[in-house]
Amino acid sequence: MRSIAAEAGVDLALVSYYFGSKKGLLSAALALTVNPSDILGRAAEGDPATFPQRALHALLSLWEDTETGAPLHALVAGAAHDAAFADLVREMTEKEPIDKIASRTGGRDARKRAAAFCAQIAGLIVTRYILRLEPIASMAPDEITRIYSPPLRLALGAAPPSQASRCG
Repeated sequence: MRSIAAEAGVDLALVSYYFGSKKGLLSAALALTVNPSDILGRAAEGDPATFPQRALHALLSLWEDTETGAPLHALVAGAAHDAAFADLVREMTEKEPIDKIASRTGGRDARKRAAAFCAQIAGLIVTRYILRLEPIASMAPDEITRIYSPPLRLALGAAPPSQASRCG
C-alpha cells in the first residue's frame, strides 16, 4: 500500500482511511466502472476466431483511457511491489479471466491455454504501460492488435488465419 500511496502522491494514512486494507484497495480498484476481467469475458463472446482482436482492442482502450488506465497502472505497480497484493491480484486473475476464457474456448488443456493467453497480454501491458519500452510504447493500438493477434490465437490453440483457410 505504501508504493501505491507514493505513486498516487498521497499519504499512506489517506489510502488506509479510504480502503482499510490491501484487499479493500484491490476490491475498490476492481469495482471501477470497468473491470479487465469483465472486458475479457465480453470479448470472449462471439466468433472465437476474432476473440484475440476483440480482447486486445478492448483492453488497450481500457488502458489508453486516462480515467480507467491510471487505477489499473496503480494496481499493477502495487502488485509488483507487494507480495501480498500480488497474491490477491493472482487469485483474482485465476478465478476470473482465465476461467472465463477457458470455459468459452473449451477443449483439452483449456485452462492452460487461457493462462498462456492472459500471460501474453500481461506481458504486453507491462511492456507498454509500466516499462514503456519502445517501440511497443508508442505503437498505435491497431498495429499492436495486428502484431499480437496471431500469437494470441496460437496460445488459445487456434490455427493462424492462413492455415485455417487452407484447412477449410
